[in-house]
Amino acid sequence: MRKAFLKGLSDGIPIGLGYFSVAIGFGIMAGVTYLVRMIPFTLFRRQIKSDFIRSALYYLPYTVLSAMTLPTIFYSTGNLATSIVGTVVALIVAFFDKPLIVVALAASASALIADFII
Repeated sequence: MRKAFLKGLSDGIPIGLGYFSVAIGFGIMAGVTYLVRMIPFTLFRRQIKSDFIRSALYYLPYTVLSAMTLPTIFYSTGNLATSIVGTVVALIVAFFDKPLIVVALAASASALIADFII
């Protein structure tokens, strides 16, 4: 019984260390997320009066979202031509105020059809 316990303990130590490193990673991510959200409150205690800075902060979320999304759009299919076809179709369908699911399905279908043709 003691031998089985010690064997289980020695087998479980590497697994526990793996979970420990994951927990440390989650802790670091939580800390970074918290700092990113709290630093503006500590640095800017007064209302920002500069129209330039207020405008830049207003458009910042759209800029970050675009910077994260656009490269993924053009490199997701592995073929630039099919990505461009899907993007153009998505822009045309979105221009006519269709729901997001319709835009996504039309873009995906057009990229797939273009991939079959090319």
